[in-house]
Amino acid sequence: MPGTLKEVRNRIQSVRNTQQITKAMKMVSAAKLRRAQDAIQHMRPYAQKQQEVLGNIVSNFNGDVSMSLAKSRPVEKVLLIVITSDRGLCGGYNSNLIKLARFEIQEKYNDQFKKGNITIMPLGKKGYEFFVKHNFNVIDTYWAIFSNLSFEYVSGISAFIRKGFSEGRFDKVDIIYSEFKNAAMQQFKVEPYLPVPKTENPKGYPKADFIFEPGEEELIEELMPKILNTQLYKAVLDANASEHGARMTAMDKATENADDLLHTLKISYNRARQAAITTELTEIVSGAAALQG
Repeated sequence: MPGTLKEVRNRIQSVRNTQQITKAMKMVSAAKLRRAQDAIQHMRPYAQKQQEVLGNIVSNFNGDVSMSLAKSRPVEKVLLIVITSDRGLCGGYNSNLIKLARFEIQEKYNDQFKKGNITIMPLGKKGYEFFVKHNFNVIDTYWAIFSNLSFEYVSGISAFIRKGFSEGRFDKVDIIYSEFKNAAMQQFKVEPYLPVPKTENPKGYPKADFIFEPGEEELIEELMPKILNTQLYKAVLDANASEHGARMTAMDKATENADDLLHTLKISYNRARQAAITTELTEIVSGAAALQG
């Protein structure tokens, strides 16, 4: 702890300036969170129901219609879509996502990684910077997604992924992102994207009986890409809301820590000032005593 009054005053002023910044960042994140939270809360029920319908169709379909996007094959080449943020100062948000991606590679796709068959599609600057720095195979086209966050832009990304899967450049595609729960809680998860996962019927429940109109092949070919677009867009909106929630929480905690530090510094300042006064009084008394002597 600094000993002189000037050093302590400088520290106090520095902490106050930092606290003003963290308060402002908390307010900005809170405003952005409200908009992001509204967006994901409106999208999530629609996206989940679409995904459920698609999974049921894939699981219960016994016809001859070709569903290339739902066809499983030996996993040789893997694409991981890792959704991080563009900026830091959001606690462990980005580091936890990157840690989950690396854990997934190590535990599930280690053989493919050793063969150089793992490709990363980072959505967000922080993930892009990390995976480029560590020499991963990176698709660097879409990392700036949050500067142009729209359903049309995400649909273009989804179309690129579907094309790569159909052409055999990827055998498995997973999304790694943070699902928004509330401002203080995010759930980091890995979600299968391609091939389209099947939905298992609970025991005792009959298979869903679908009546297709106009035709099975036409309907599936039209429906599947749209649902996949929505699924990816939902993940991006979840990540966007999670980022602002994590940053708001981190800035709130930083502001509280600044209060604690200011309290400690003020005590240190008062002690230093009292010591200085005591020293001055001692010198005055000693001088007066010397004059009298």
